[in-house]
Amino acid sequence: MLLLKLAYEGEQYFIEDIQSIRNILKEKNITIGISESIENNTHFVKIFCDDDDYNDRLKSIIYLYISNILYKVVIDVFKKREMFEYLTDTYFFLKHDELLEVEEDIMNVLNLKEAISDETSIYCINRINTIIENIRECIEENEEININGFITFRMKELIGEIERIIDKVVEKYMVEKEYKEFIKLLKYFVDIQESRIEEVNLIIENDGEYRITDSYGADIFQDFISDLSECKLGNNVNVEDVIISGLITNSPNKIVIHNGKMCLNKEFLDTIDNVFGERVTYCNECKICNRNKIKI
Repeated sequence: MLLLKLAYEGEQYFIEDIQSIRNILKEKNITIGISESIENNTHFVKIFCDDDDYNDRLKSIIYLYISNILYKVVIDVFKKREMFEYLTDTYFFLKHDELLEVEEDIMNVLNLKEAISDETSIYCINRINTIIENIRECIEENEEININGFITFRMKELIGEIERIIDKVVEKYMVEKEYKEFIKLLKYFVDIQESRIEEVNLIIENDGEYRITDSYGADIFQDFISDLSECKLGNNVNVEDVIISGLITNSPNKIVIHNGKMCLNKEFLDTIDNVFGERVTYCNECKICNRNKIKI
């Protein structure tokens, strides 16, 4: 029973992916056959199964595998024909080395080499799934597909989704770039000024609240607040802004973070790590940490 017929012209790298479907399905106890032939420089690939094994589920599985293979073809074609022009036209303000960096990030996302770690990842995965589903619907409509013709006539329908993914990746890249520049500036301020305090303890309570003390255990949070007027941060700041501002202003030689696993904002601790580097240590076993554990 014929499941699907593919046609393409010229040498194509994806034929190995098509052939590998047989081995993948064999591990799932599903047996299929694949035949190849050439007529007038056109390659034909037929995927079939025994009549007794034919069912809609098997057909759907084959369509899904082929859709993923064609998705890779679409991405490869887009990279070769459209990517550079789209990036240079849309993001002309990026430098050449930045364009290269962001292109690598884009290809990692499009080729599903990035772990799902944030909202951007989820958004891009959803868009990729939409592209694959559109390809699958096209295969389902015809049960036979000419890959060269598909690229020629159906590619435009998919480019919009690809460009949305690119925009999202570039947006994330720009945010991270600004964050790195911000951290670099903060590190500069810390490095050029003398330390006003030897040690600061950042204590994170079991409810996620913060306490700031010096090496003698005295609460110095109010001192940090008074430093705000010097830093001109304004009134619309939260407690984490106050702490980071106070740390930068006082530039302590040592910052000890107690009970860090209870922090509700990991980016806050990452910022302290990135700005102060080796000055930061984490503690979970001192009297302060054990006192918090007893409260539990």
